Amino acid sequence: MPTTARASGPNRGRVGRPRAQGPAADGLAPRDGVLAAAAELFTRHGYAATTTRAIAERAGLRQASMYHYFAGKEDILAELLEGTVQPSLDLARVLAARAEPSAEARLWALCRADVALLCGGPHNLGALYLLPEVGAERFAAFHRVRAALKAAYRELLAATAAGAALAGPELELRGDLLFGLIEGVILIRRGTPAEPAEVLAPAAADAALRLSGAPEPAVADAAVQGARLLGTLHV
Repeated sequence: MPTTARASGPNRGRVGRPRAQGPAADGLAPRDGVLAAAAELFTRHGYAATTTRAIAERAGLRQASMYHYFAGKEDILAELLEGTVQPSLDLARVLAARAEPSAEARLWALCRADVALLCGGPHNLGALYLLPEVGAERFAAFHRVRAALKAAYRELLAATAAGAALAGPELELRGDLLFGLIEGVILIRRGTPAEPAEVLAPAAADAALRLSGAPEPAVADAAVQGARLLGTLHV
């Protein structure tokens, strides 16, 4: 699943002024161009060191035009962050509502898709989670979505054979560990950026199933069923 920030907020769809340098070479719409430029600059140079002027110039816009799409740098970061979790939460809700295949297969599918989302884009946006600025109230929506995704992982884990045998505190701890394993790919990607998502995603999903307590035959079966399920869902 490609890593793309979803469009949201009061400025969506507003028409901006003409670009400073004509259409973007990558063919992106102005709003998407701003997000792409910010993703590159935030991950390459750091959030604090990146100015809105630099983002606008990288996107091929006048700085004043950029403000037709985003009120400021925090709004851009918030949308990028939410875009790294909202698609996985949407998928988790679809998977939780299904009765089949097995809960193990559905958990495997969520893990694989989530890792692919975190690692599939050109920039390691997950690394932005570690920014001290992300603790501010402006990013409360991101934290709510991320907490909901974590709860969805725990719900699927509880539906597995191994998870059903865990008491409340044990289930919560196992869910925290599983969620931490998946988000840990952020650090793996930072250390080995060339690692392809198509290799890392299924490997992380297998590891997550093992961490859940599933025996090896169940892990192998979940991988087959989970991959087939993602194919039917076009993920």
